[in-house]
Amino acid sequence: MNVLSLFDGISCGMVALERAGIRVDKYYASEIDKNAIKISEKNYPGIVRLGDVTKWREWEIDWTSIDLLIGGSPCQSLSITQSKTRQGLDGKSKLFFYFVDVLNHVKFFNPRVKFLFENVASMTLESKKAIEMCLGVPLIYQNSNAFVAQDRPRFYGTNFVWSTVKKECHLALRDIMEKDVPTSFFYNCEFDYHGDICVAATLIMKGHDILKRVHSPNFKCHTLTTCGGGNTQKKVLDNGKPRKLTPVEYERLQGLPDNYTSCVSNTSRYTALGNGWTVDVIAHIFKNLKETEIACTGCNPAQAK
Repeated sequence: MNVLSLFDGISCGMVALERAGIRVDKYYASEIDKNAIKISEKNYPGIVRLGDVTKWREWEIDWTSIDLLIGGSPCQSLSITQSKTRQGLDGKSKLFFYFVDVLNHVKFFNPRVKFLFENVASMTLESKKAIEMCLGVPLIYQNSNAFVAQDRPRFYGTNFVWSTVKKECHLALRDIMEKDVPTSFFYNCEFDYHGDICVAATLIMKGHDILKRVHSPNFKCHTLTTCGGGNTQKKVLDNGKPRKLTPVEYERLQGLPDNYTSCVSNTSRYTALGNGWTVDVIAHIFKNLKETEIACTGCNPAQAK
């Protein structure tokens, strides 16, 4: 199978395809973030890198050969967590329309092409309907908590059938926590203990309330932040002491191998992982693909420019 991945990030799509047992002959990736590309290159040096998605008409690829198009466009102006700047599909998230343009272009050469689109579940109903209209398929809700130790609600749009998993898996933060974590990850400030509930404690420090919350290891973590560094990182109570989660723990929450992102700074690792996909969710969706169903039929190769 030949795959074209837009907004590829750290190539979680490639990890998911491998985990689903789907053979990939060629994987094209469009990404501009230098740290994300560095992580992807570390793990998959054979990926064909295309650069900026806004320049897709300049790409020299055989459009007739694309069997699967995947991507999750930026969510910054869609997410309710960015309410102060949320502009829907008129903001940064308008990059979604490049996904639509590329999809329609590929469909011209291969009407049977399959696709997967991902974005946040916290968008407005107006944005959801607009995306569904452009893609021609419904957006389906799936929370990552059915597969890993975090709550990460997302919408997925595909033109092939797959089944959602509604029951949460048994995993909690304690199952992905590292042992003997360096003291540099711990907070020295005082905190208020709330008992064995999801948010087990609150740090006594300046800043917005949500940045002070410390999770209990006996519960799942809330959605990973895409911000890097400092007090914005998710926190956990480790043997009665609050600390931020390590990059390896972030990797485990996203279903990635340990040290997958180890070639960049910790701050860049946090950001890249927060922007990434939960691999086990994507692998679950991909398992519904059969190579016999996605064979490229294409049009006249001479038309592919």
